[in-house]
Amino acid sequence: MRTIAKLFGHSPFVPLQGHMDKVTQCVDKVETQIEALLNQDQEAVVRLADEVAQLEHEADEIKYDIQSQLPKGIFMPVARDSILEILAIQDSLADKAENIAVLLTIKKLTVPEAFLTQFKNFVNTNVQAFRAVGRIIHEMDELLETGFGGAEAEKVRQMVRDVARLEHEGDQLQFDLLKALVAQEQQISVSSFFLWDKIFLQISTLSNISERLAHRIRRLLELK
Repeated sequence: MRTIAKLFGHSPFVPLQGHMDKVTQCVDKVETQIEALLNQDQEAVVRLADEVAQLEHEADEIKYDIQSQLPKGIFMPVARDSILEILAIQDSLADKAENIAVLLTIKKLTVPEAFLTQFKNFVNTNVQAFRAVGRIIHEMDELLETGFGGAEAEKVRQMVRDVARLEHEGDQLQFDLLKALVAQEQQISVSSFFLWDKIFLQISTLSNISERLAHRIRRLLELK
C-alpha cells in the first residue's frame, strides 16, 4: 500500500501502468487460451480460464489499492477523477478478458474450417487494438514530462488514431465473421451458434473499450 502511495508522488500514471500490466497478463492468457481452443486442447482451455480469473482478481486488488491510496486535496498534474475514470476503463478490459475465458469453457468447441482464418484475423485485430492502447498508457510519463504538448502530444494523438483504426477494422471483421457463422447454421448446433455469437461479441469489446480508453487519454490533451 505504501509503495503505491509513493508511486503517486512520482507520477499519477505509474500506478495506472502497473494495473495495465496486470490487465495485459489477462489478455495474454486469453490469447493463449484461444490457441489451445484452436489446437483442441480442452484441458488447457479450462485450466487457462482459471488462470485468467486469478489474474483478473489480482487486477482488482491493484485497482482497490490505487483507489484507496489516490491522494485527495493536493495538487496533481491530472485531475483525480480523470485517473479514476482511466482506471475503471482499464479494469473493464480485465473483466471482458475473464468473460471471454469463461465462455470458451461452456462447452467443447471446434472452430469451423469455413471461418477459421476469419476468426484468427478477428482475434488478432482486437488484441492489436488492446496492445496499442497499452502502449499509450506507457507513454503517459513522457507526455507528463513535456507538459502534454509538443511532438510527444502529437505522437499520442497518432497512437489514438491507430487504436480507432484497429477498432474499425475489428468491427468489419466481426460483421464478416457473423455472416460466415450464419452460413454455417445448418452445420452446427443451436447452442454452438449462440455461444459463438456471444464469444464474438465479447472479443469485439476488447477493441471497443480500448478505443474508449484511447479517446479518454486524448481528452487529457485537449484540457491542457
